This record gives sequence, C-alpha cells and structure tokens, in this order.
Amino acid sequence: MTNPLDPARLVYRITGADRIDFLQGLVSNDLARLKAGAVYTAFLSPQGKYLADFFLVGDGDGILLDVAEPLAAGLIQRLGMYKLRADVSIAATEITVTRGLGDIPEAAVADPRDAAMGWRCYDGASPDQDVDWVALRVSHGIPEAGIELIPNDSYILEMDFERLSGVDFRKGCYVGQEVTARMHLKTILKKGLRRVQIDGSAPIGTDITSGGKPAGTLFSQANGYALAYLRFDRIGPDMKAAEATLTPAD
Repeated sequence: MTNPLDPARLVYRITGADRIDFLQGLVSNDLARLKAGAVYTAFLSPQGKYLADFFLVGDGDGILLDVAEPLAAGLIQRLGMYKLRADVSIAATEITVTRGLGDIPEAAVADPRDAAMGWRCYDGASPDQDVDWVALRVSHGIPEAGIELIPNDSYILEMDFERLSGVDFRKGCYVGQEVTARMHLKTILKKGLRRVQIDGSAPIGTDITSGGKPAGTLFSQANGYALAYLRFDRIGPDMKAAEATLTPAD
C-alpha cells in the first residue's frame, strides 16, 4: 500500500522540437541544467502560487517528467493548455520510478534536491530500496506534493525551493516568475517551512499555536521530528499542535 506521505509517481515523456523552449517558458528552473542531470522544478499559477512540483530528466530525444500521482492529471492538463502550435507531445508511460541511497547506479540520476535523498532510476535497472523516505525527508526539511506543498496556496520560496535547487533567478520569464522574483528581491520572508521536534503527535493540518497565538500548521512527522509551516516571529519553545508540544529543531 502506498504511504500517503510518500505518494506514488507517474512518468510522462515530452517530445518534439520545441520541448526545451516550451518547458523553459513555464517552469521555475533552467532547462540548461538537464545537461548535468535531473532538474527539480515547479509549475506556478500566474499569481506565483505553487501548482505542482516534479523532476525533469533527459531521455534521448525526449524529456521524462516525474510527478506525484495526485497532481499528475491537473499538471498535464495545464501544460496542454500552453502547447498552442508548439511542436510538443506529452505522453503517459509505464515507467516505474525506483529510488535508493549510496553509490549512484549507472542508469540512475542523483536527486537534485539534497544529496541525502539518494538517486532515482527510470529504466528498471536498479531495484527500489527499502528506505523510510518520509523520515528521510522530514530529517532534511524536504516538502512533499499535496502535504506541505499545497496547490494554489503555497509559495515555493517559503517552501525552501532555493535551498532545494528548485528555482533559478537568472533564467528569465516563466509563469509566476514576477511574483517569485519580487519575493526574492524585495521581501523578507515572514513565514516558511521549518523542522521542529515533536513530543506527541497530531493530524496533518493541525493548527499550531505559540503562547496561545496562531503560529502555523503541522505537517509530516517521523522519529520525533516534524515539518511545520510557521510564522517566524512566533517560533519558540511553547508551541503546541493539539496535545503535541513542538520545539525548534534548527
């Protein structure tokens, strides 16, 4: 059974002479990075809010798009709306994503978000390793689609996309770029994703209070730690999420 905190992945193949230019004008990262390996990126609304995050991987005369299953249909539909007359085709595949830690197999690519997240493979050459991926991403402060990353609500800079190599500020225009660039250049972020220690547990989405005042929202939890979206001015030793007690971890 799929862990709801670690959703299944679907892989699509994007082909056509215009595939690079097409994606370059839509996503938050620079497609030039494909030459070095996998690219982690996001598709945003015109208002700069997160809609989906995914990996792009070069595959001969095509590009593989690796996305969380719950977001796949909506993402592919939106990408299709931007195709117009571009020479681009997007097709579903039967490819299964496998993951692991340690030495990167010849057929795999490094996870670009954090070296601790190991590698990803798309041709079945390397078996999936038995790893507690939820605990690993909580330990390294990595948000997941549909959990910490909430479509039409999250901003990628508040979700640490700069640290996770998911955004490029020099690449030029893309959907939502103006808002993202303004946040980067002119705004001191007041909220964002943080790792906390948790004593007890509470459902994902539980409100967090600090000194009795609203402070944020609790998300993924593992091994005594959790990811939380917090107001920075209310991070402190007296945070609560229902009956659970939270303290800063970093």
